[in-house]
Formats: sequence, structure tokens, C-alpha cells
Amino acid sequence: MTVKKHYTLSNGVEIPSVGFGTWQIPSGEEAYNSTLFALKSGYRHIDTAAAYQNERSIGEAIRDFGIKREDLFITSKLRAEKKGYAVAMQEFNDTLERLGTDYLDLYLIHAPKPWGTPGDGMDYMELNIESWKAFIDLHNAGKIRSIGVSNFKPMHLQPLIEATKVVPQVDQIYLCPGSMQDETVEFAKKHNILIEAYSPFATGRLFKAKNINEIAEKYGKSPAQIALRWSLQRGFLPLPKSVTPERIKANLDVFDFEISEADMQLIDKLDVPPRN
Repeated sequence: MTVKKHYTLSNGVEIPSVGFGTWQIPSGEEAYNSTLFALKSGYRHIDTAAAYQNERSIGEAIRDFGIKREDLFITSKLRAEKKGYAVAMQEFNDTLERLGTDYLDLYLIHAPKPWGTPGDGMDYMELNIESWKAFIDLHNAGKIRSIGVSNFKPMHLQPLIEATKVVPQVDQIYLCPGSMQDETVEFAKKHNILIEAYSPFATGRLFKAKNINEIAEKYGKSPAQIALRWSLQRGFLPLPKSVTPERIKANLDVFDFEISEADMQLIDKLDVPPRN
């Protein structure tokens, strides 16, 4: 099967189908250098977040690379603990200032509840709805080309949609072989929400899974390339992160082969060590 180098979101905006993920890349030289190399290697989709604390370094790399703003897709996220209409507006402006741009291509509510707080996040839904209303207004004002959420499950998505009648264009979730998130994926398909897969390598644990090396050898590719191709063939948008130039480049080299359906099903069920 052919996979797309771009997806079209529900509002008609085109998004490159592989993004450069920057979670866990420290601000400063490391974030700057890895982003610059990613751009030199051909990435045109950069994913960051206020919580990553590397927006300023990424913005510097983008400026120094010298690409036209319209040729690059930039995503950032509202901090999980920052909720409400006015708060979201201020946080968005702060993100623009750090990145050195006057608009975002995609802005996400980073999580339904602040990190580390107990419960399922439903206690924060009213505040999430207020944040979402700010996102809608920013989108209508042309400051964000597309809007979405991250780490939201159907129980979080439904109230957002019911309250505003605006469906997120994207839900960025933890998704990789062995962790399929079927309920959220099914809800997203029904509502034409693109699923972005962060941690497509299960933060490295995927490479310890039985059979991954055998499958990779069969196709003459690395286990990382197999995981990314699997994600694309399942219709997801993977966000691989690396600070190693060879791996950054290799992670984009996933469009010249196809995984058989039998092997896709094997990869679906890989026994990946769980998250701690």
C-alpha cells in the first residue's frame, strides 16, 4: 500500500505525515542542533510544547535554517496545568514569542488534567472547555491553522464536542506497537480526527520486543523504521524523536517499502515492555 507524505486534516489543512518530535530534548544546544539537522534532513513538521521548555531553542533553529514560514508546519501545546480561557490566550501568546512566529499550524491542549493529579481528568472538563473556546477563537482569528488535543480519551473528547460543536482536528496520544489505544482510535475515525502517535518507539522499549529485529532484517530496515512504517500504514502520524543525526535522517526514510498485512498484524501484538 502507498502511504501519504501529507495528510489532510478535517478543515482542509495539509500536515506532513512524519513529524520531528522534541519531547525530552533539553533546551539549548541539543534542541537547537537536533532541530536544525532535522530541517536539513527534510523534516517540515516540528512538534514541541511549552512543557518541553525548548520552544526558544527550536525557534532559533528554524530562523537560522532560513525556511519560509509557510513551508513549515509547527505544533505546540498548552501546558497541562494551565487551563481556562484567559490563561490559554496568554499561554498561546507566550509560545508565539518563544518560537518567534506570529501563528501556529497546530495548537493542542496537552492533557485533560495536570500531570500527576489523581482521577480521570473529568473534574477539569469545564476548564478544558473554556480553553477549547479560546482555541476556537484563535483559530477563527487566523492565529492557529488547526486545533486539537493530546492524551484525550473519548470521555474527554465528547464533552468538548458537545459544548462547542467543534471537533478537534488532531488527538496526539501515546501509541505504538503493543499499545494500540483501540477505543480512542475508533472514536477518532468516527469523528475524522487524525491520530498523532507520540513515543512511536515506546521511548526505546519497543527495541526490546521479541521478533522486532527479525521483522526489521526481513525488510532490510531498522526496527525504528519498521515502527514508523507500521504507524503510517495504520493511518497514524508518528512523531519520532532523536538527537543522533544518522537516526534523525533514517527516521524519515520510510516511504520506499511496504510491510505485509501478516507482518502488520504481528507488529500490532508485539510484546513491548510496559511503561513504568
